[in-house]
Order: sequence, then structure tokens, then C-alpha cells
Amino acid sequence: MSPPTDVKEVVDSEIKEWHFHIYFHQRNADELHAALELRDAVLRLRRDGAFVAVPLFRVNTDPIGPHPVGSYEIWCPSESFVSVYSYLCLNRGDLSVLIHPLTREERKDHEIRHAWLGPSFPLDLSTLPVRSDEVPLQYPSLKLGYSSTAPQLTLEQRKRMGANVEQILKGEKEAAKAPSD
Repeated sequence: MSPPTDVKEVVDSEIKEWHFHIYFHQRNADELHAALELRDAVLRLRRDGAFVAVPLFRVNTDPIGPHPVGSYEIWCPSESFVSVYSYLCLNRGDLSVLIHPLTREERKDHEIRHAWLGPSFPLDLSTLPVRSDEVPLQYPSLKLGYSSTAPQLTLEQRKRMGANVEQILKGEKEAAKAPSD
């Protein structure tokens, strides 16, 4: 299977919302404390404008759904993904973080479209639907992610930007050149 290269197809399929699941061994008081401190830090940083990230109010102190240990979820729109990912990379301590997109294919999101910060945990995928009719929107009142009302770049604007980047990189010896097809 060749990866798609049609600009419209790629732009239209872009993932707009993500989950970060912070894992902790529920019987380990130090890990639970670290997880709750990280959660409070994320909430403070959201309040202060560092990024938009919405931890679910519930902290699961026992396994739930596909998650085999204690955990909590942080929803993140694509507009803040890099900031939240960067923060968690630098500040997760010894905690593991499951990162997955939100699409109509929840099982694939957890099984093959995921990534981990720290050691991975085996998931019970039998609890997840294979395909849903709707993209699982969260917090549409924020008008971010799939609910964004911000103007998007047109395909023509994207093509001009791409051509400009190629022109600039012509002089860079280490940069790979795009195929001339």
C-alpha cells in the first residue's frame, strides 16, 4: 500500500483531536501521587494559557475499558497537540502515557495508530467498537479540533507554501529533495 500524496485527500483526513492517557499502577501510592500532580499542573497551565488540554474529571483508580491499570484521560485538540506532547515528554517523570487519535475507528486508534511515552501496557481492545458513524467530538463549545470555526488554508495557499519551501531548501545540502513527478 502506497501512502497517499493527494493534497486534498491528506488535508481532509487530518486528525483534529487526540487523547493522552496517563497511566499509573493503582496500588502504587507514589505513582498515583505523581499522576495527580501532573494532572494539576496541566490544569494550571491550561488556566494560564499555555495550551488547551481537558483532563476528564474522573481519575480511574482501577482498570476501565481497554486500560489495564489506573489512568485518566486528557483530551487535546490538534491546535494544542505539539504543546501538550512537548510538556508531557519533558514532565511525565516515570509515568507512561498512551497517545491516540480520535477518529471513527476507535479500535484502530488504540491498536495501530497509537504511540507511547514510556513503557507500553497491553490493552484490552475487545471493549472498543471497530467503527462508529460519527467522529467522537469532545468539547465542541471550545470550537477547536473537529469543531473549529477558524479559517483553513486553501489548497492553493498550501501549494504556494510548499513551492516556497522547496525553493528555499534547494540550497540546503542535507535536505532531501521532493520527487519531480
